[in-house]
Amino acid sequence: MFLNKWISKYTGLLRSFRITYWLFNITNLSKLKKNKSFYKEYNIKKPLWQSLSHADIKKLSNEIPWMDKQNITAEKIKAHPLFNSFSSVIQNELINWHSNGYMIIPKLFEQEANEINREIENLLQQGKVDFNFTKRKIMDAWKHSELLNNVFHHHEVMKILQFIFGKPAAPFQTINFIYGSEQKPHSDSIHMTTEPLGYLAAIWIALEDVEEGSGELIYYPGSHKLNYIMSEDYDSGNNFLKLGEHNYQHYEEKVRSVIAENNLQAKKFLPKKGDALIWHANLLHGGSAITKPSTTRKSMVCHYFAKGVLCYHEISQRPAIFKE
Repeated sequence: MFLNKWISKYTGLLRSFRITYWLFNITNLSKLKKNKSFYKEYNIKKPLWQSLSHADIKKLSNEIPWMDKQNITAEKIKAHPLFNSFSSVIQNELINWHSNGYMIIPKLFEQEANEINREIENLLQQGKVDFNFTKRKIMDAWKHSELLNNVFHHHEVMKILQFIFGKPAAPFQTINFIYGSEQKPHSDSIHMTTEPLGYLAAIWIALEDVEEGSGELIYYPGSHKLNYIMSEDYDSGNNFLKLGEHNYQHYEEKVRSVIAENNLQAKKFLPKKGDALIWHANLLHGGSAITKPSTTRKSMVCHYFAKGVLCYHEISQRPAIFKE
């Protein structure tokens, strides 16, 4: 518990040394034992507690989520046994998932939004949660709140993700924001990675009406169809003992070049309170600049892996540890 909190808040040099994560992995070794079968299947020749990256996977899977396949059609999507259980709005968004890489569901959390805001304020005041080293993100507040836990495990969201993955969803992580992140464009798959690729999705919940200038979310429709960017695709500077000093900066530069090369056009998300945006593992997105500094952009993001896949973190090159 102490090491987990320390990693969350610490910003110094030790954050780049792999031994920091090795120690954390060793303390959570019982949660990593489920990876044994995956290591054998994908010919990964490493101990469970050591670093793990895409380059370590010597036998890549040919599997991809069924809705990512080139031959997917509206007829095949409509034929799924769960399709008719959704509202017409969700059905339409599911049909366009393959081409867009995201779906927007208005008012999905309209009733819960104010309660979520009050809960986050109370948890901050009680000292049960705090901002992590970014000073912008409140990580995993769901562990301290029945309300947030229920939002995280929302029945309709879990059903949508099971439909998209073709596998049950496994809730992994929540992030709450008061202000915009201003994070540069990225794919979640560099942070939360799977083998086979594509078995991750996120939902972004607006907890207030979002106005322009507040650091509103931007995303790039169709970018999920591009190749996944892994550490071997740019100058990470990683070595056996350390992560590269400018690893993430070089990743962001790579993403910028991909956006330019493919002439990708950004869309701004200006939702009303309670609206939700669900996006694909590889959809490029980020936070725009805050031009109205006093303006909040209260939101909650939930990340989900699919069950039955290998889960890890490519940017920090460590296996994923599920929080109970």
